[in-house]
Amino acid sequence: MQKILLILKNAFRSSFLIVSLMIFISLSGAFIFTQQASYATTLEELKLIPPEYKPTPEEKINRANEYDPGVGAQEEARQEAYNQAVKDSQNLGTIEKAYERNLKAEGNSEPNLLDKAGEIVEKVTGK
Repeated sequence: MQKILLILKNAFRSSFLIVSLMIFISLSGAFIFTQQASYATTLEELKLIPPEYKPTPEEKINRANEYDPGVGAQEEARQEAYNQAVKDSQNLGTIEKAYERNLKAEGNSEPNLLDKAGEIVEKVTGK
């Protein structure tokens, strides 16, 4: 009697497993043809913004601030650096001064990761 119950129990378990796998496969197959989200622009959206529209730097900064204040700050810094580069490019004397200023700024910056790693290796190896 116990042997028969064990056989029925194993048969029921395997049939339950097979039926549940068939249900899972059929449900996953049902979602294959659903449309995924698309972030591409449509023709109607392209018609809203004329191709000759060029936003001013202030509009770019305002738009960047709408998304994230940090991005807006980066945009402002980039715009300031651009304006400074335009001023520096006016004549040869200011170009040389800008080059020297950039060299000083690069020399005063924090040492990069490779330099720090080299110092650590020298400390560990004792060389």
